Amino acid sequence: MDDELNVTYITLGGYVEIGKYRYLYFSIMFIVYIMTICFNFTIMYLIWKHKNLHEPMYIFIAALLLNSIVYTTAMYPKMLNDFLSDKQIISYSACLFQFFLYYSLSASDFFLLSAMSYDRYVSICKPLQYPTIMRRTTVSVILALSWLLPACQVAVSAILILNTKFCNSTLNSIFCNNSIYNLFCVSSKALSLYDVYALFSMALFPLLFILFTYTRILIISYRSGRNVRRKAAQTCLPHLIVLFCFSSLCAYDVIIIQLGSDLHFIMTLQAFLYYPLFNPVIYGLKMKEISKHLKRLFCQAKVS
Repeated sequence: MDDELNVTYITLGGYVEIGKYRYLYFSIMFIVYIMTICFNFTIMYLIWKHKNLHEPMYIFIAALLLNSIVYTTAMYPKMLNDFLSDKQIISYSACLFQFFLYYSLSASDFFLLSAMSYDRYVSICKPLQYPTIMRRTTVSVILALSWLLPACQVAVSAILILNTKFCNSTLNSIFCNNSIYNLFCVSSKALSLYDVYALFSMALFPLLFILFTYTRILIISYRSGRNVRRKAAQTCLPHLIVLFCFSSLCAYDVIIIQLGSDLHFIMTLQAFLYYPLFNPVIYGLKMKEISKHLKRLFCQAKVS
């Protein structure tokens, strides 16, 4: 790395043409931030409070919502500050930390969605064995692995980035993601190979596992009675909707380097606006038991 660029600050060049709209962007992002925190905490509170929600599926949902809270808390305050600043900069260490949190939490979401699909598979296809397979110990191990494995793998990428020389200090993004690779003087072969491995192990393999389990559920549900098909539709549809939207967001992030700067800003902002709110809304409305407790909570609030 050149002396003038040596581990100081990185300019975030993704904030294009915000100009007179900065206060509008700030207001929208601030409202979304507050709504995201409130919605996610509300669903988590309901899962914690009601014993009939102390089941593996709802525990995995709570973990997914916790990831959304950590994700927004790590990203939104900095973005809100940048909208009001004349110059958007971030320290090199903070940039690497943001990179680490963003990708480790994203990979963790894939692992948790895989856990949910396996839970639904056992519940629908092997109902008699469900209590034996999905024990509390098993759920705890799955949760620990869903957070630790991605964190360890992304940490390796962050270390490799730390040892790579930079020839540019302007990042074409509104936060630190894989666009940071464009700042390298020379592409790192070790980092490229490791990222391919990480992509397969943290995203593609979990995605294939999810598709396999839901395919099995679909086949068995089709062969079974109406009650089984109804149960499968009620519990699996919210997970599939979340999976589709999350996978689309991840696919966009993989090709983000190829996009133009204006499109980059607009699409990334859309992702930040919609995705953190998406999980609590879908699970709050589409999951029957959560929706039931949510309605009771609001009814109690109106009465009081």
